[in-house]
Amino acid sequence: MGFMGAGKTSVGRLLAQRLGWPFTDLDDVVQAREGRTVTEIFQEAGEPAFRQAEGAALREVLAQLATGPAVIALGGGAFVQPENAGALRQTGIPVVFLDAPLEELRRRCAQDGAGRPLFRDENQFRQLYETRRQSYMEADLRVKTSGLTPDQVALLVAMRLGWEEV
Repeated sequence: MGFMGAGKTSVGRLLAQRLGWPFTDLDDVVQAREGRTVTEIFQEAGEPAFRQAEGAALREVLAQLATGPAVIALGGGAFVQPENAGALRQTGIPVVFLDAPLEELRRRCAQDGAGRPLFRDENQFRQLYETRRQSYMEADLRVKTSGLTPDQVALLVAMRLGWEEV
């Protein structure tokens, strides 16, 4: 998990490949369940409706973990919701915070900002990041991603969790 532009999907896919586990992007599950994109949900129903759909999708994904391990990429606001964080903690699954400096996150997001409903002007972006950061810091593991490729981050996560040796 982490803020917009942290590399959750890119790193998650690579980590899952490295471990031979399935990968799930929570936003993809929400979109499939709702039959519309995240942007459309935000525009048509608002953020509260999206957060409700996101919570239901997370519970569905966590229930599927009974069949075996998986890598799950959470949306940037998913872990900030207390009920979602609590559900994740109850599973005992390690939660990894992909951390990068705000300026780097903004630069990464600028490349595809139109597809991010909460990507706004710099001040709004900063305020949202600062609001969420305290929750992010409650993750089991914090991995700094600045200056690293997604593959390097995936390897670092696997090593830090003891799932891969050097």
